[in-house]
Amino acid sequence: MLRLAAASLAGTAIEFYDFFVYGTAAALVLGPLFFPTFSPVAGTLAAFGTFGVGFVARPLGSILFGHFGDRRGRRPVLVASLLLTGASTVAVGCVPSYGSIGVAAPVLLLVLRFLQGLGLGGEWGGAVLLTAEHAPAGRRGLWSSFPQIGPAVGFLLANGVMLALSASLTDAQFAQWGWRVPFWVAGALALGGLWLRSSLVESPRFLEIDDHARVPLAEVVRGHWRLVLLTAGALSVGYAIFYAVTTWSLAYGTERLGVGRTEMLACIMAAVVVKGSLTPLVALLSDRYGRRPLCLLGCAAAALWMFPMVALLATGAPPLMFLGFLGALLAFVTMFAVLGAYLPELYEPRVRCTGAAVGYNLGGVLGGALTPIVATALAEHSGRVPWGVGAYLTGVALFSLGCFALLPETRPVAVAVPEPAVG
Repeated sequence: MLRLAAASLAGTAIEFYDFFVYGTAAALVLGPLFFPTFSPVAGTLAAFGTFGVGFVARPLGSILFGHFGDRRGRRPVLVASLLLTGASTVAVGCVPSYGSIGVAAPVLLLVLRFLQGLGLGGEWGGAVLLTAEHAPAGRRGLWSSFPQIGPAVGFLLANGVMLALSASLTDAQFAQWGWRVPFWVAGALALGGLWLRSSLVESPRFLEIDDHARVPLAEVVRGHWRLVLLTAGALSVGYAIFYAVTTWSLAYGTERLGVGRTEMLACIMAAVVVKGSLTPLVALLSDRYGRRPLCLLGCAAAALWMFPMVALLATGAPPLMFLGFLGALLAFVTMFAVLGAYLPELYEPRVRCTGAAVGYNLGGVLGGALTPIVATALAEHSGRVPWGVGAYLTGVALFSLGCFALLPETRPVAVAVPEPAVG
C-alpha cells in the first residue's frame, strides 16, 4: 500500500504541477504577453478565461478516460493521462507571444490549455480509485488521502519554481523567457512519473467485476445523475476557495495592492504547506468519525471565514494575508482530504471511474473555472476591501453545504452504498 500510495501521490503531484503552473503564469504574465491590446484588468480576465478552459475540459476528460477506466482498468488511464498533460504543458512553454505571431498565440494557448484539462480530468479518477480499491476498508480514508496530497505538492513545485525565477530574474527577463522554464520542466517530471507508474498493478476491485459497463456514462446518467449533480455542487466550494487563494489573490495582491510577486507567492505557499501536511490527519479522522460530518464542518467553516479572509488580504501585510489564506485552506482540507475515499464509496464499482471523476471535475467547472473571473470582476468595482468577493465565496459555501447535507454517509462500508436518498 505504501508503494502504491507513493506512486499515486507522485503522479498526481506531477499532473497538478502542470495544471497549477499555468494558473500562476496567468496571474503574473500571460495577460500582457498574449492579450497586449487589452487593458491590464481585461488582459488578466482574458488570461483567466484561458485558465478556465482547462476546467471545462476536465469533465470531458473524465468521460473519455472514465470510459476506459471502467472498461479496461484503472492503470492504463494513469499512463495515458500523464502523457497528454505533460506533452501539452511543455508545448505551452514553446508558444510564441502575441507580438511574434499575433492572434494565433492566444488560440494556441487555448487549445493547449484544453488538452491539459482533458488529461487532468482522467488523472484524478484513475489515481484515487487505484489507491482506494487496494486499501483495506478501515483505513481507506487514510490511504486514499495520498493522491489528495498530490495537488498541494504540485502547487508547491509549480510556485517554488516560479518563486525562484521571480527572485533571481529581472522583470524583463521573467517576462521574456523566465516564465517558460516551469513549463519545460514538466517534460522531465512526466518522464519520472511514467517510470514510477510502470510497476503498478491493476485494482483488485476492477478485476472482480464480471460484467463491465458497456457505456459507463450512459449508466451514470441513467442511474446516478442526481448523485453526480449533488457531488459537483458540494465540491464547488473547495475549488472556489483554492483558486481564490492561489490564483485570484495572487493577481489581486500584485496588481491592486502593489505587493511583490515574491511576497505573495511565499504567503500562499506557506499556507499550502500546512494544508498539505494536515491532509492525512484529516483523512484518518474520517475513518473514525465519517466522511460526511467532516465535509459539513469544512463547508460551515468556509462560510464563516470568507469575509475575514478578504479583509486580511486587503491589508497587504504578509503575516495577515498568510493568516487569511491559512484559515481558508484549513476549511478546504477538512472537506477535500476525505474525497479520495468518499466519492468512490458513493458509486458502484462498474461505473465508479466515470461517476466519481465526472462529479469531481464538474465541481471544478462550477468553482474553479468561474472564481478567478468572477472575483476579478467583483474586485474591480469595489474599494480596497473586496467585500463582493467575500459575499460570492460565502454564497458558494452555503450552496455546497446544502448539497453535502443531501449526500449519504458511507463509512465504514467496504463497497458502494445504495442511494435511496439521492438516486
